[in-house]
Amino acid sequence: MHEMSLMGDILQLVQEDAAKRNIVQIKKIELVVGEISNAMPEALQMAFEIFRDQNLHLFSHAAQLIIHTEEAKAECVICGLTYHPTQKIALCPNCNIPSGKVLAGETFQILSYEGNDD
Repeated sequence: MHEMSLMGDILQLVQEDAAKRNIVQIKKIELVVGEISNAMPEALQMAFEIFRDQNLHLFSHAAQLIIHTEEAKAECVICGLTYHPTQKIALCPNCNIPSGKVLAGETFQILSYEGNDD
């Protein structure tokens, strides 16, 4: 489950930024996760809960992870149809050719975080 590693990296970035801002306890982290980003929201949530429970000096007990899902969208470079792919390489529903250019749905980023400075 690579989501444990991804969440570890996210928390490292948040912790480093929080230290620069004198934030001592994280209350909330918001992510944007694309439908075809190869990250599973449920597994990210589980990984977050494990890290949170093991690092109560960094997180409030009620700290939460909010995940905003970015819908996948692709455009066929042959016929121009815009469609909803279920994976990065998907067949155009019109042409039946894997000629789609991904327009959205691959994002994986930290949107924001909140914390306390006391």
